[in-house]
Amino acid sequence: MAGGRRGAGQLEEEVLHALRATDRPLTPSEVQTRIGDGELAYNTVHTILKRLWDKGLVVRDAEGRRGAYLPARDATEHAAQVMHEALRRESDRAAVLQRFVTGLGPDDEEMLRRLLAG
Repeated sequence: MAGGRRGAGQLEEEVLHALRATDRPLTPSEVQTRIGDGELAYNTVHTILKRLWDKGLVVRDAEGRRGAYLPARDATEHAAQVMHEALRRESDRAAVLQRFVTGLGPDDEEMLRRLLAG
C-alpha cells in the first residue's frame, strides 16, 4: 500500500467489507483479489480470516466450498455490538454516551431523537 503498511484492524475491516460486499462466501484468494493492491500476501489474508473467525466475526461456509468465509453479522449488527461492548467496558457510561451524542450531525441527532421517542 502506498504511504505505509495497514494495521491489523484496518485489514480486518477491509476483509469484512469485502465479505459483506458479495452475496456468497469468499475464499482467502478471492478476498486477496478484492482487497489486494498487489502487495497483500495470501498468508496475510488467511491469517486475518483466522483472527476474524476466532473473534466470531466470520463463519466458515459449511455448505459450500471448503475454506470459504461469510460475515457472521451484517454491518449494522456489528456496529451495534461494538457500541454495546464499549459501553459495557466503561464505568462512566454517561460520559461515553454524551461524547457519542455530541459528535452526531444534525440529521443523525434528529434520527436518534425519533428512535428514542419510539
